[in-house]
Amino acid sequence: MEEVLEKAREVAEQAEVFQMVSMAMPVYFHANRLKQVEDRESTVTALRIVKGGKAGFAQASGFIRPADLVQMAVETCRFDVPEGFSFPAKVDPVQVETFDPEVDGVPIEDMAGLGQSLIDAVRSHTPELLCDALVAKRVISVHLINSNGGEASYRKSYFRISIDGMLVRGEDMLFVGDSQSSCRRLTDFKSVVNEVIRQLELAKRNASIKTRTMPVVFTAYGVASCLLPSLVAAFNGKIVYDGSSPLKDRLGEQVFDARFNLWDDATISFQPRSYPCDDEGVSGQRTTLVERGVVLHFLYDLHTAALSGSRSTGNGSRQGGLPAPHPSSLVIGEGDSDFWDMVRDIKEGLVVELVMGAEQGNVLNGDFSGNVLLGYKVEDGEIVGRVKNTMVSGNVYQVLNQIEGIGKERRWVEGALLTPCLYCGGLPVATKEG
Repeated sequence: MEEVLEKAREVAEQAEVFQMVSMAMPVYFHANRLKQVEDRESTVTALRIVKGGKAGFAQASGFIRPADLVQMAVETCRFDVPEGFSFPAKVDPVQVETFDPEVDGVPIEDMAGLGQSLIDAVRSHTPELLCDALVAKRVISVHLINSNGGEASYRKSYFRISIDGMLVRGEDMLFVGDSQSSCRRLTDFKSVVNEVIRQLELAKRNASIKTRTMPVVFTAYGVASCLLPSLVAAFNGKIVYDGSSPLKDRLGEQVFDARFNLWDDATISFQPRSYPCDDEGVSGQRTTLVERGVVLHFLYDLHTAALSGSRSTGNGSRQGGLPAPHPSSLVIGEGDSDFWDMVRDIKEGLVVELVMGAEQGNVLNGDFSGNVLLGYKVEDGEIVGRVKNTMVSGNVYQVLNQIEGIGKERRWVEGALLTPCLYCGGLPVATKEG
């Protein structure tokens, strides 16, 4: 890395070298049995330069000669650098735990045993369930240096367990599942098993539902699958700068229900999305996006911050290429409502567990519409069965501006979102039955 930086400084005013070494081992299960074990190792080196007011970028996997990487970056110097853009001269990483040495040492046999035990525990409740499962570990080492003197390095570990089950009875197919992720080694899968069994119990019977507008309760996964894509886009600093976000001119305004609070937090210890500094060397931090319904901040990397006349919020993330704004861990504040109290409040309505295809709506406008992959009908304050052939649609901004209740208990979804369940007074629900 030092040689790449040295050669880059010979031809450019500014330069940054980023390197990530990754070692991953996923263990896959299919149809209740161990299917495949993989052992992956990769090294990615990326170079950004500023030459003559233009930005250049090059990235390579594995070994590459420093001179070649520099030449590749020089050849791409075609885009203007915004005024005020500069790599950080000092990196001041926040103190956050992201590495558990036990993860790296977990034997394959233990991972395979964990996955099989998870499947067996779920199938002890429903033996005819066909399960796919994953037990995976990963350790990454990140190192970044730039020509302004900034330097940072850290290690992060990941451990994930997940299970997806399919129950086929004639022409009826039921899908259930859950997962858990951490930077720590996971050995207790009881919460995952209990969640899948809860879904199976609630879905024992089928229930018919009519097409109309009705109250809807989104569980944590329902919030993630229906509402999250539009929120991620709306607070993205690049989308805001481009003028495509509905929130672009709404800073300081109350856009959401006064009980709604949302923030981005990279400083939660042992969460998979946490980090001491982002992929540009800016300290990880907590950024309040919405407080009591009022829009307060957007998420920026160095480039979009310079364009917007703002500052980076430490959300520069390399998703396989140039850094771009991306949330770390999104957190929705808890409320004071109990899930079952929400259900008891409904005469006729729907509990949405998981929606498929909701992001196919106009995400930038906040619209969602998708098939309810798993959801339950509520009748006279009780869940009476699973709904089939049902779609739910709506607009994120309307939903979050007319909240009937916010759950007092929260849970993590895929290690990326911590959210309570949300109760909406009325959303369009459509079924084949009409």
